[in-house]
Amino acid sequence: MAFVNPFRDINITAAPTHYLFRSPSAPNAAALVVDRPSGDLKMVESPMLGGKRVTSIAGILGMIQLRLDKYIIIITKAKLVGRIRGHSVYKVEATEFLPMQERALHDPDEDTYLSLLRTHLRTAPMYFSYSFDLTNTFQRQSVADHSLPLWQRVDDRFFWNRYIQSDLIDLRSTNTHVDPYILPVFFGFLKIATIVLKNTPLTFVLITRKSRHRAGTRYLTRGVDETGNVANFNETEQVVIVGDSTGGLGYDQDTIGGNRGTEKVQILSYVQTRGSVPVFWAETNNLSYSPPLQIRGVETAVAASRAHFDQQIKLYGDNYLVNLVNQSGREEKVKAAYEKIVKLLVSSPAESKQASEKTSERFREIEPTKKEQRMDRLHYIYFDFHHECRGLKWHRALLLLDQIGDGLLQQKYFHSVQGGATSNVQCYQQSVVRTNCMDCLDRTNVVQSMLAKWTLNRQMIDIGVLAPGESIESYANFEFTFRNAWADNADVVSRAYSGTGALKTDFTRTGKRTTAGALADLSNSITRYFRNNYTDGTRQDAYDLFLGNYLPSNNYISSHLLFVDRRPIIIQSIPYIFYAAIFLEFALLVLPRQGDGTSGQISMRLFALFWLVVAVWAILFIKEYGMLYVCWPKLNVPAFVVEGYNETLNRAKKDKVVGKWLASTTTSVGGRERGASMGGANMRLIHLEEGKKRIE
Repeated sequence: MAFVNPFRDINITAAPTHYLFRSPSAPNAAALVVDRPSGDLKMVESPMLGGKRVTSIAGILGMIQLRLDKYIIIITKAKLVGRIRGHSVYKVEATEFLPMQERALHDPDEDTYLSLLRTHLRTAPMYFSYSFDLTNTFQRQSVADHSLPLWQRVDDRFFWNRYIQSDLIDLRSTNTHVDPYILPVFFGFLKIATIVLKNTPLTFVLITRKSRHRAGTRYLTRGVDETGNVANFNETEQVVIVGDSTGGLGYDQDTIGGNRGTEKVQILSYVQTRGSVPVFWAETNNLSYSPPLQIRGVETAVAASRAHFDQQIKLYGDNYLVNLVNQSGREEKVKAAYEKIVKLLVSSPAESKQASEKTSERFREIEPTKKEQRMDRLHYIYFDFHHECRGLKWHRALLLLDQIGDGLLQQKYFHSVQGGATSNVQCYQQSVVRTNCMDCLDRTNVVQSMLAKWTLNRQMIDIGVLAPGESIESYANFEFTFRNAWADNADVVSRAYSGTGALKTDFTRTGKRTTAGALADLSNSITRYFRNNYTDGTRQDAYDLFLGNYLPSNNYISSHLLFVDRRPIIIQSIPYIFYAAIFLEFALLVLPRQGDGTSGQISMRLFALFWLVVAVWAILFIKEYGMLYVCWPKLNVPAFVVEGYNETLNRAKKDKVVGKWLASTTTSVGGRERGASMGGANMRLIHLEEGKKRIE
């Protein structure tokens, strides 16, 4: 018997020679056996292997090879968050690593790898279902082949554990019985709520799926890569299900009675996307609040940008490219690059712009005048969010809806009516709005929630739940659920990319800007600054390791010590000198003094002045050579980081105070002190050769 869906319950039996996985609810199904310590997989029809039953698990997240050992990652705890059309949906709550070696092997690199993975799994919002494809929209599911195993139907972009499932997927080429052990999860946000709107019970679902391609942190992944994947790409689907008695935390589909077949269930879905501006650009952290921005020649990004939009058009139809970056200051370069790439892609582009009392360019549109190629389905719309919504007037973003106008009407939405085993699609969504700002976070969240509300009102009027002219804003309970779902969604997307919750969510939650919201934004902005400079390198390493963008060397002979701080000792010591100077200044203020003679007072003042000068010098040095103090990734280091770091280090060698010590440290050969490198090479990035990016 072929199992299409993953097993809901799996027991583990452990022995020194193997791990055995089998489902007690399918005793006749083949068992999965993982040999120890090799990690080889095989399916066994009637296993008679010995061992001790360890535990029951919710699923196998995957397997990963690190430097010293291979590990099976199992889901030990999963929380039921709701049901969609009777299918239970779970959030991963806890995981555990099962080593292949009987005795755990340790070294600094191996322990750091495990720490990175555990932190990622603890903080990553991951969801799964045993019987429902959470990675595909309802529209894509309507044309899917449901006879395929669940993992083969999922959207590869959002199959978050695809890399660590590789061993199981490879086994599938020789044995199809492994299918029910392959459990796909997606990374993102999921909210399921059952609520009543104007006496009509319905299920409200909001799903955001984060792409596993070019995933990373705010300043370390920007723009597009050579294959057309953009940073921080997320697909958000808003779903309303009317007439379904199995939504929310109700009955599971396997326990629903026969009356379900008589239900007429309406499913209404609306999809939006967000993603970084698809050109080659970057911002290099140097401890400045606004890092310097670099944009490579736009012409060099044409092929990558074309590949990106080619995929987007195939998946979603026409793309309305809503750009919200600032038209002045440092962001103007990104705006200009985006507009140039669009004009290079479409046929005979025609530009138009519209001024307002606040700015000379409220809107700018670029439309193709011919329909000769696929790229002529791109429609660029720039909106000066910064000037139009200045002074906490976020409601003025509604002007953008009027500007898109007919595009939104012609876009439609997905609508199907299901009854029993039949499904009748009333209409399909014809296009998508792809929104971006610099980070694709805060301004993007405001606009996406407005588009979602506008479409939801349209859907409810179309199916007769609301009368023409009515709005969900008239129904406080539903409005509260809608606003908080979108605000929570904004926070999750923001934490994954920037490390903090989103800004401007007080407007999303309440419909107005508040003083408390402004203070919360200030707190988040400060937190972002510190995390982006001092922790994002570690978070980026975790992304790269989990997603398979970095493959650890399995050289067992010696440790590579990839995570050791290899900067020169003098560079490492300056922050400690600053802390010591501040401590001594503080001590002089609070500790009791003995002897108040004139000479004693002069000595104390000179002492205080000396350490004050030292503290000021140290902080100025750190500010001047900020790139030497940023937490960079150790596994896959971007080229722009290597260039900037080396340039900064070379400047530091010419510093009047520490330059001579830097020069002697970095050029020494043989018997080098900690932090030295051969031939004056990059001190901190010596691990580059070991950390070259592997293309899966």
